[in-house]
Amino acid sequence: MLLLIFYLRKIAAYICSMIYSLLRKALFTMPPEKAHYFSMNALKKICNTALGKEMIEKTFNYQHQSLHTTTFGLTFRNMIGLAAGFDKNALYLQEIKSLGFGFTEIGTVTPLPQSGNEQPRLFRLPADKALINRMGFNNEGAEAVRRRLEQWKEKNPDDNFIIGGNIGKNKITENELAWKDYAICFEKLYEAVDYFTVNVSSPNTPGLRALQDKDSLRKIFSELQHINQSKAKQKPILLKIAPDLSQGQLDEIIELSDEINLSGIIAANTTISRDNLVTDKKTIEKIGAGGLSGKPLQQISTNVLKYISSNISSNIPVIASGGIFAIEDVEGKIQAGAQLVQLWTGFIYEGPGIAGKLCRQLVSKKQEI
Repeated sequence: MLLLIFYLRKIAAYICSMIYSLLRKALFTMPPEKAHYFSMNALKKICNTALGKEMIEKTFNYQHQSLHTTTFGLTFRNMIGLAAGFDKNALYLQEIKSLGFGFTEIGTVTPLPQSGNEQPRLFRLPADKALINRMGFNNEGAEAVRRRLEQWKEKNPDDNFIIGGNIGKNKITENELAWKDYAICFEKLYEAVDYFTVNVSSPNTPGLRALQDKDSLRKIFSELQHINQSKAKQKPILLKIAPDLSQGQLDEIIELSDEINLSGIIAANTTISRDNLVTDKKTIEKIGAGGLSGKPLQQISTNVLKYISSNISSNIPVIASGGIFAIEDVEGKIQAGAQLVQLWTGFIYEGPGIAGKLCRQLVSKKQEI
């Protein structure tokens, strides 16, 4: 009977995948940012009813005890996470959970609300299975996000779904005072998230990537760890790095990791590179600045992941992010040293069944061993 249920769910997931391939054609006629909110708000309406939520979970969600994994002191129901930038304001927690993700990372959240960069600021490159974005940390601000997270916890007091808080600085804040912005977000979101990620690697906030230098990181993390140590229960603090760092810059981060009591590293954010794209050069030039994600980022981010995981202390886990679409991509990240993975662009191209599909395949491979 269990085997029958397994195959029935597999068939249902396949049918949904075929349906999404048709739906995607319609969504791809819409501006990317509009399509994102349209589809997620539609999913939210479905999940707002008990029957709709059950239907979504039975169709897409696949959980198994063998998928449980403990990393930096937290137990994740599976290793497939949704990266920051997808749900900036914690609007879709139930929907993301119902789709079968093991965890999600909200944000990037800044102390003050900000509208981000001028639209259009999100672009598809279908030929490359990629996106370019220059969103610019558009979010409702730490206070509004905190309230929404508190409402989630009040509504789901016994829920074990892991939520990370990705934090950044406001565009108007000078780099010399950036540590204050990170500290404000850390304090406001402390009780509402399970772990923190310090984002100093987005290419879409002017000067932000300069904060990846040793002295800036030391200042930011010393302030955050000071606050962390004053709490009854400390929260893991991770660092998300750019894939465009030199080996020397990576070495500096590795050297600093123990000193700043780093809980983990996410490798990596979007790239500013435009190398080896199928999309014609004129289209790329017309799009302009922004971070590139998706398939073209896969090997770049894996190289950074492998270097970091091979050289950093064994007690500092690495989360892989960049170019994850299929089980082979997950396996490649694991072989390179990842303990968890995050995806974003893969969701857009592969559809809402991606987490459940990957989890099902991970269990199948475990059972084959």
